[in-house]
Formats: sequence, structure tokens, C-alpha cells
Amino acid sequence: MSTLRDAIEEYLTVRRSLGYQVRGVGYALRAFAGFAERDGATRVTTDLALRWASQSSRHELATVATRLRMVRRFAQWRQATDPRTEVPPGDLLRARYQRHPPYLYSDEEIDQLLRAARNLRSPAGLRGLTYYTVFGLLAATGLRVSEGVALDETDVDLHAALVTIRRTKFGKSRLVPLHVSTIEPLARYGQTRNRVLPRRPSAAFFVSEQGARLTVWAADYAFARISGQIGLRPPIRGHHYGHGPRLHDLRHRFASRTLLGWYRAGVDVEQALPRLATYLGHVHVNDTYWYLEAVPELLELATERVLNTPPEMAP
Repeated sequence: MSTLRDAIEEYLTVRRSLGYQVRGVGYALRAFAGFAERDGATRVTTDLALRWASQSSRHELATVATRLRMVRRFAQWRQATDPRTEVPPGDLLRARYQRHPPYLYSDEEIDQLLRAARNLRSPAGLRGLTYYTVFGLLAATGLRVSEGVALDETDVDLHAALVTIRRTKFGKSRLVPLHVSTIEPLARYGQTRNRVLPRRPSAAFFVSEQGARLTVWAADYAFARISGQIGLRPPIRGHHYGHGPRLHDLRHRFASRTLLGWYRAGVDVEQALPRLATYLGHVHVNDTYWYLEAVPELLELATERVLNTPPEMAP
């Protein structure tokens, strides 16, 4: 009979063949397999799954529930070949994902962040410019961090002022127009990258000083270090980044500022919101509506707009 780890790899192969993205699930289930091996367990039990999912006190209930749900889905599949497998009850932990309230960076904080990124120690003269350009692009376009680091050279068309997002969170491609202010920094970065690394092993637009594609982890780590230096977050201690504004909040800032600008300009936000949802790559417009509740100023403006709408014009 296959070991638990072997069964997990088979499960991931099956899911991958069906078109699922299994990177995050694979990482979690392999960690679960390691936990089971250290515990001397050879099969999934409810107790084992719950202890693994909640082993760190730093995990919020929603995170614990997500981890448990991953094991539960694997256990449902595994039970067909190993009847001893226990499937954790679906209602064992009731927790809904709670989105972090967005941190809305001020212009001054963005300037500080970009200056500090530009001044990162760069033996080859590329590292600081890479993070300066990545962070600037995220702030200017609202891209997800994963979308920014996934860009290939062929995805960035500076003549047409467009970037093509191919490897998206939900598997859909989209075109994102670039503001004129972003074109020159991207062009300068590309020229410097080509000069420093004329031959690279990767087709990525953003690369490390060794020429490899920049990773989400590397971008998050650089952001955490810089944020600690300029006082946005506590300084990094060991492997702990602490709490505070996140790199992903640059996306929240873009969306919130767009909506605020529309309200102040008198734009019909209800009609325009689907456009923003498409631009951001949201599958459901409800994900974009979230900003109206999450940002107090937006909620106030939306309420004011409703209260001041004549009854005959109300929907």
C-alpha cells in the first residue's frame, strides 16, 4: 500500500491533470505529510488533521479552517483506496475568510518606500532598481504581486503602453493599460537589466541579480525589510516579518483611490464599477464592491450619494 506521502503526490497529480492549480495545496499537504511522519501516523485521522492545522498559535481561525479543508478534501479522495482514512467533519471548524482591512498608503509613504527600495545594496547595480520598479508598477497599476513578478519580457509592450497578464489568480488573461508615467521607469529598468545581464536563463521581465525570475517570496521579504527601515512595520527579526501594511495593500490603494476619484468627479460609480472589476481581474464584481465597505471615506461618499439622489432617479 502507498505511504501517505506517496498518496498525496498521486492526489496532486490527479488534480493537476484536471486543470487545478496545486502549488499552494501541494505545499500544505506535503507539510501535513511531514507532520504525520514525525507523529508516526500512516493514515489521516480527524485528530491528526486538526492538530496539524492548528499547530501554530499564530494562525487565525480562518487559516486553520482552510488548512483543515485541504486535508479533508484529500481524505475524501484517499478513503476510496484506504478505508481506514478518517474524513474530518465539514463543520468541525466554522470560519469564513476575513479580508484584511486595506492600508491606504499616503503619497509620502509611497515616496519613502520607493526611495528606500532604490537604495538597497546592489552588488551588480540591479537589485535596488528591480524592487524600485516592481513596487512602483504595483502602486501605479494595482497588479497583484504574483502578476507583477510573472511578467515576461514579451508581456510588456511599452510602445502600446500595455502589459498582458497571462498567469492570473483565476486563470484568465487580461490587458492592463500603462499610465505614461510608468513607461519611462520600465524602459530604464529593461535597459539596465539587459546591460547587467545580457544573457539570462529566464524570459522574465523582473529578475534577480543572478538572472532568475523574481519570486513573490523575494518581493515580500524585500518589502518587509524596507518597511521596517522606514517605520511602516516592525523590523524583521529572524523569520518573523511582524504585522503591518503589506505589499498587497498597494493594490488596495490603487482600487480605493480610483473609486474616490470617481466619486469626487461625479462619476456614476454603480455603472463604472464593472470596468474596475475587469481591470483588476476580479471574477465577481462583489470583490470590487468590498472596497465601498472596507474604506470609511468611500462608504461615507457612497452613503452621501444615495441620500442626495432624488427619489425619481433612484434605481
